[in-house]
Parts: sequence; C-alpha cells; structure tokens
Amino acid sequence: MANAEKTAAVEELTGKFRASSGAVLTEYRGLTVAQLSELRGSLKGNATFTVVKNTLTKLAATEAGLGDQVGPMLSGPSAIAFVDGDVAQAAKGLLDFAKANPLLVIKGGVLDGKPLTVAEVGKLADLEPRDVLLAKLAGAMKASMAGAAATFNALPTQLALLADALRAKREAEAAPAAPADTPDTETQTQD
Repeated sequence: MANAEKTAAVEELTGKFRASSGAVLTEYRGLTVAQLSELRGSLKGNATFTVVKNTLTKLAATEAGLGDQVGPMLSGPSAIAFVDGDVAQAAKGLLDFAKANPLLVIKGGVLDGKPLTVAEVGKLADLEPRDVLLAKLAGAMKASMAGAAATFNALPTQLALLADALRAKREAEAAPAAPADTPDTETQTQD
C-alpha cells in the first residue's frame, strides 16, 4: 500500500470514528466472503461493517481521540462496525450473527467516546428498539399528565364539597334551637 493510500485510509477511518455514534470491534477470522456480505446486509441502515488494518486503525483512532479505548482491542484480523443508526439494533444484529456464526468474535466497542466491554455490547443488544423505548416514554409522560389533571380537577371538587359542608354547619347553628321540654309547674306546686 502506497503512503498516499495509507494516509487516505487513515483519514477515512478517522472520519468514520468521528461521525459514528459508536463502533463495535470484531475478529472475523475464518468467515467467508459470503458470510461477511450477509453480515453487512443484516446491518444495513444501522451500521457499516469494514475490515481494517490494525496499524492504520490505531493511527486513525488516536487522531479521533479514541486511541486509548480502541488500541487494546486491535489484535488479530479486525473489522469494525461503525454505527450510524440505532446502536442497540446494530449490537443486536452483530450478536445474532455471532451466535449463528461462532467465527465472528466481538472484542468490544466504543460508544460516545467511552469503551465498551463484550458484556456491555451484549447489554446494548438486549435493549428494546428505539421506537419501543420512545413509545414507553410517551406513555409514561401521558400517565403523569393524566395524574396531574386528575389532581388539579380534584382540588375544585374538594373545595366545593368543603364549602357545602361549611354552609350546612352554619345553617344548623343559625337555626333556633328547639325549646327544651320544661316540666309542668302546676304539678310541682300541689305537694
């Protein structure tokens, strides 16, 4: 590879590291071209899967400010899934493919500049899709708004009931008291 080609490859990888929301590093030793094409097809829309040279990738990661996070994972034949869409969907696609094809080994990843272990990539894959999470958030917000509306509606109702009870109490106090039964005075004087 000529020096100009290497420089262009480093610049391209640096741009991908900076533009993507995350990256998952893998080892692809033993996978056929057909299997790699199948993997790329399954990631379409969420990530681009690129076979990389370790030395050039280390340079690109360092230029992108990710040298410490990515460098230790670059050993053996490496490929990187640069995530453009939903990170959870990309991680799920990679892990599902790895289960069906054990030759694909997940090494780890980077998400928003922070390193991810293999276990953390697995946890990302277990997340529900973005649309489902947004729907749950909207439902929770709607429920809290309905609760607030019910609380605000209950205040005037309680105030009206309190006012009615106060009115009834005052009316009862203002009404003349019924005369108490007084003993007949004539019957007492006959003794």
